[in-house]
Amino acid sequence: MPLPTPERTALLENPGFGRAFSDHMVTIRYTEGRGWHDGKVEARGLLPLDPSTMVLHYAQEIFEGLKAYPQPDGGAALFRPDANARRFRNSATRLAMAPLPEELFLEAVHAIVSTDRDWIPKLEGAALYLRPFMIATEVALGVRPAAEYLFCVFASPAGNYFKGGAAGVTLWVSEHYIRAAPGGTGDAKCGGNYAASLAAQAEATREGCDQVVFLDAVERKWVEELGGMNIFFVFEDGSIQTPPLTGTILPGITRDSLIVLARDMGLTVREEPYSIDQWKADAASGRLTEAFACGTAAVVTPIGKVKGKGFEAAIGNGEAGPVTTRLKTALLDIQNGRAEDKHGWIQRVF
Repeated sequence: MPLPTPERTALLENPGFGRAFSDHMVTIRYTEGRGWHDGKVEARGLLPLDPSTMVLHYAQEIFEGLKAYPQPDGGAALFRPDANARRFRNSATRLAMAPLPEELFLEAVHAIVSTDRDWIPKLEGAALYLRPFMIATEVALGVRPAAEYLFCVFASPAGNYFKGGAAGVTLWVSEHYIRAAPGGTGDAKCGGNYAASLAAQAEATREGCDQVVFLDAVERKWVEELGGMNIFFVFEDGSIQTPPLTGTILPGITRDSLIVLARDMGLTVREEPYSIDQWKADAASGRLTEAFACGTAAVVTPIGKVKGKGFEAAIGNGEAGPVTTRLKTALLDIQNGRAEDKHGWIQRVF
């Protein structure tokens, strides 16, 4: 049963992130030899799973995150869903899962937004967050790719991921844990990557920090990414640097969009390694003036401080700097239909 209008309205006044869910979901099934079939929009409900369902034992699971943004004329639009569809397909290939055709992915996300349009929040900075995912559903034991899969999309009205406005978050540099290693699944969006980050995130929380930042697995010196976000550095000459995509970092769609927007603004953007020692030195000297994290959920979030065992370094004045603010504004203006979409990133749903 759809949630009554008064209750839905109350939830949309302060949706937070990941706490409320809309009325429907899209499901599509895959069976080896038959392909993808039985796609439908249905009431959001439970997924019955046999105890020997393969995802529970061998972790064949991938997901995506994207948003439907309210538009000035009362409609809604998706931001670069084709990029999510490609990344979802790449993640499936890496985990030996049946790749979902990109057109089916796009049809599914359009369908959930159109069906649950009343769940799109109208608050500034809010949107309808979409969570497409796929799991191995074959009932069997044995370490091999499954023969059956379920693709599903559900939706959640979302406000700000972090509280605090312009105030920068504080990061903890993990010495004991890594997120991904060369040859692993670091550039796939799978649940196992996030499970592997949770102990480090708990360590960060105990140290009074908002998020963990990971170093590379080989030398333990190169900055890679946060538990769920990419990272950028801004220097006193106005240039920007972000770690390169070498197979251990998730190729963020927000990351890619910000690189394009920054270059549109005439800014120099380098995709080059950046060491934690250099970060500390640049913060101390003032060469590093801003740093920010980015992702679909967090959008663009300023970093005010980085801490680790035996050190603490502040970045700038601890708040969103002018480059961070300019990039965030440019991105949000395109997503919310307030600026011209010069790159063809917006897909209208209705």
